Amino acid sequence: MTPSEIGPAPTADSFEAVAGDYDAITPPYPDAAVKWLLPPGANSALDLGAGTGQLSRLLVARGVHTIAVDPSPAMLRELSRAVPAAETHQGTAEDIPLPDGSVDAVVVGHAWHWVDLPRAVPEVARVLRPGGQLGLVWNVRDERVDWVAEIDRIVHRGTAYFLNSENPEVGEPFGPIERLDVEWSLTHTPASLLEQVRRRLSGISADAGQRDEIYAEAEQFVRTHPALAGKDRFELPYIARCSRTQRP
Repeated sequence: MTPSEIGPAPTADSFEAVAGDYDAITPPYPDAAVKWLLPPGANSALDLGAGTGQLSRLLVARGVHTIAVDPSPAMLRELSRAVPAAETHQGTAEDIPLPDGSVDAVVVGHAWHWVDLPRAVPEVARVLRPGGQLGLVWNVRDERVDWVAEIDRIVHRGTAYFLNSENPEVGEPFGPIERLDVEWSLTHTPASLLEQVRRRLSGISADAGQRDEIYAEAEQFVRTHPALAGKDRFELPYIARCSRTQRP
């Protein structure tokens, strides 16, 4: 388990509170990952746990009829504004408001670690057409780079949940899981990185004094670390960890 795989356990209310900031907190997905997660010839896809629609944007851009499901009304409002072509429904992985066999693919971005597997897996299988595909993706910062590992340690200290993004569990009736890592990077300025830190800290259940202390440490780090000090722009490396499996 690495610091990029740790964070505060969210609640429905916490997602409602950060919906307006969610795109600024979380990185987008590389298109190569989405292409790999979709089965050949897919015409329709369910973006499950869609949030504000970062995956939905890419699905729509690929010409796929996109249905977005999320438990948070605030997230879905943001998604509808950003991706008006996507069909939206309030729901969860354990109770998907779609008919049987209605989509070619189900994709889940940075959310499968929250599902109740015994309930969610048969429900996902139910809405997939025979031969349909479940695709899972997590964006994690590449902590093989020392400064990335260090700033993650600063920002995420005191929090504890595990994504299991390298070896996600699915199980029957799905087949074997295939894996792919897509390396990519996001350009930041010192100000944009610290703004991301600030917004991320606003979702952590710590008191204001603790959040201010963590932010001050992160600010000092960005100002003084040799890889970042004095730079106007730099690349923040990510790995999109992708898994896919088919319904027989």
